[in-house]
Amino acid sequence: MIFYFSGTGNSRWAAEQIAALTGDKALDIIALDPVPDLHNEAQIGLVFPVYAWGVPEPMLAFAQSLGKTDAFTFGVCTCGEEAGYTMKKLSAVYPLRSSYSLVMPNNYVIGSELDDEMTVRHKIDTASAELQTIAQEILQRKPVYRVSEGTHAGLKSGMVNFGFNRFARSTKSFYATDACNGCGLCARHCPTQTITLADGKPRWGKQCYQCLRCINACPQRAIQYGKQTETRGRYTIDPYVKSR
Repeated sequence: MIFYFSGTGNSRWAAEQIAALTGDKALDIIALDPVPDLHNEAQIGLVFPVYAWGVPEPMLAFAQSLGKTDAFTFGVCTCGEEAGYTMKKLSAVYPLRSSYSLVMPNNYVIGSELDDEMTVRHKIDTASAELQTIAQEILQRKPVYRVSEGTHAGLKSGMVNFGFNRFARSTKSFYATDACNGCGLCARHCPTQTITLADGKPRWGKQCYQCLRCINACPQRAIQYGKQTETRGRYTIDPYVKSR
């Protein structure tokens, strides 16, 4: 069984690719109710994006809820470049036999401009080939640690990640422009269910994972985060993998 958390689809796609290549099933942890019985599972995988060189809150909580197992456990984190000590921090709460980082297109639109189309397609093609290798190693039950930690990994996964979770997950800067048509897609797909519609416009509560699905998936490009996102692109993986 492979469990994933995903904002703009990178980790969902990676989990589904591994599942297809290993004859397994990929499940979204946000939609689980209840968690399936895992006692007879031969392998258990966790796939998720890196948030500020750390494990997203919902995946960390999910991993902590899993009991001991004799199954082959593995984790794959998707990232723009470096993962820091993300996989080591996850393995501390849920021991992993194999750990991987997988470079995928950048989706952190509130932090920087996104990748151009050529870069996006190159990253997805490269990731697809890497997933073939990962799947074979999982089937062979190989213990592997292939994670690009980068420089100053301890600092990034420690103080920087703490600062992100403590201060950078505010919803105060989210807003919808007049381009919003009240479709409600953002509210329906928000993993924290923090978005509600009021007078046909989205309103954000306090809880937020910073998955940025609401910004990137808005059909009208109406959702912004401060002024910095107004001129930047948007990204979800679906248009790219559907055309493959």
